[in-house]
Amino acid sequence: MKHILPAVLLALAAALPAHAEDPRPLRIGWVEAMANAPALIAEEKGYFRDEGLNVELKGFGDGPVIQQAVAGGEIDVAYIGAPPVYQWAARGLDAKIIAKVNYGQAAVIAKADGPIHTLSDLKGKKLAGVNRGSGMDVLLRGYVLKEAAGLNPDTDLALSQMPVGNMNAALDTGVVDAAFLWEPFISQSVLRGAGRVVFDVNGALPGYPWYVVAASDKTLKERPDDLVKLLRANLKAIVFLREHPEEADRIIANRFKLASLKAANGSVVPPETIVAEARKRLGWSAEIEPSDRAFIQRLIDYSVALGFLDKRLNVDDIIDDSFAEKAAAQR
Repeated sequence: MKHILPAVLLALAAALPAHAEDPRPLRIGWVEAMANAPALIAEEKGYFRDEGLNVELKGFGDGPVIQQAVAGGEIDVAYIGAPPVYQWAARGLDAKIIAKVNYGQAAVIAKADGPIHTLSDLKGKKLAGVNRGSGMDVLLRGYVLKEAAGLNPDTDLALSQMPVGNMNAALDTGVVDAAFLWEPFISQSVLRGAGRVVFDVNGALPGYPWYVVAASDKTLKERPDDLVKLLRANLKAIVFLREHPEEADRIIANRFKLASLKAANGSVVPPETIVAEARKRLGWSAEIEPSDRAFIQRLIDYSVALGFLDKRLNVDDIIDDSFAEKAAAQR
């Protein structure tokens, strides 16, 4: 009998593939923003499954919450803004950006019938923004206000921090004079006729990168093959978004539970039109270009100047192109 058990174990081992699939799902956290649509498209169209990848997709309200989830070992990889990744690195949490997800998304809007027409008109006014020190706050303070508008964000205007979902109501009721927000909230305000775009960041900085795919050092080391599969699915989703815009817009509208709007002229605006409008300010791309690296470095430098980072980091230390290169080679 004692000789039978080893023989059985040897037979079982021989029957197993040389590189067994990792049975654990790849846990993906994503900021629930329209610009991160490749994550939900890859799930909806079955691209993760087609790559042989078992995933758990979990939505989060913002990057800092995802940062906590990564640090706590709750998720393996994230669709997230670039600033949280370099903020993690500055605090000792090893993670790398391994691909790009999108470009564009943010704008300053004001009441359509109000007095604010340019960024300089924000002086002395109330502007809605998100949490101080967040990625969007760095973009607002460092680029939009200080660099583009020539304003001191601490003294030249009043910044009100609030959830992005509350900004349009705050603008409509006069609680704030303008808002710095992202899609679909910009398009919802514009199509209702309530707001107008004062400053489109993608118009000023065409193709600026925002959301990226980032993974913890643990995931990079333990699940490299799964990350390559993830990036292949991400590429497929981006191609679909570009080549099938009408179907993609319907999927996005459905997944974000967008409702029809009533325009100022009384006409009804369907949800898909909201997504189509949003495409004027954002798009999708997976490759990290030299200009993307330069922009992320600018964000790092803004964070240092604003006192959100204690030291300057080099953008090349937080980007790893090797997984994307393997994904592209295997297409």
